[in-house]
Amino acid sequence: MQLAEWNLSDFADLLASDAPAPGGGSAAALEGALGAALAGMVCALTVGKEKYAGCQTLANAALRSAQAFRTRFLALMEEDAASFQAFRAALRMPQGSGEEKIARAAAVQAALERCTQAPLDVMELAAETLDLTASLLGNSNGNAVSDLGVSALSLRAAIQSAWLNVLVNTGSLSNAERAADYRKQGEALLARALPLADQIYDAVVGAI
Repeated sequence: MQLAEWNLSDFADLLASDAPAPGGGSAAALEGALGAALAGMVCALTVGKEKYAGCQTLANAALRSAQAFRTRFLALMEEDAASFQAFRAALRMPQGSGEEKIARAAAVQAALERCTQAPLDVMELAAETLDLTASLLGNSNGNAVSDLGVSALSLRAAIQSAWLNVLVNTGSLSNAERAADYRKQGEALLARALPLADQIYDAVVGAI
């Protein structure tokens, strides 16, 4: 069964258990899904409302985007867990002979790159979703403005949580150039997204 199909209580129990996955990476993706869902909710509360007639084009388009982002975040939640399972499988490969050691080392490094790419994808998607959330400020149902703030906070948590997973995985990559490239991409996303998340939060606090 897919992680997204678990009920909340059972998923929380699984996350709290000694099972190797899901872990922090999947939790980061789930935070992103919640942020996208909240942005979508604000859109849903705006669509069809006469009071917000001037916002209908944006709200309808943003609603479709928020739904697509939420679906993608949930897929990344699965990918993060699957990538870690692949890493564990690589660690269990035989290493009795020289050839086996070479094959195992290559598999471990390939799995580590997969483990790094998943949270990096979460960061990128969260940054894109933050852009969407920001676009709704002043252009959506004002009664739900606090939910835009919670969306921004959830997406901020997703980005920073995913970044921790990028860091821990790149620390084990043997290809220093590749590791540096992953970190450079992540740092650029942090520099772009975190100030925006703070701006959204401050704007929401000011509007309440």
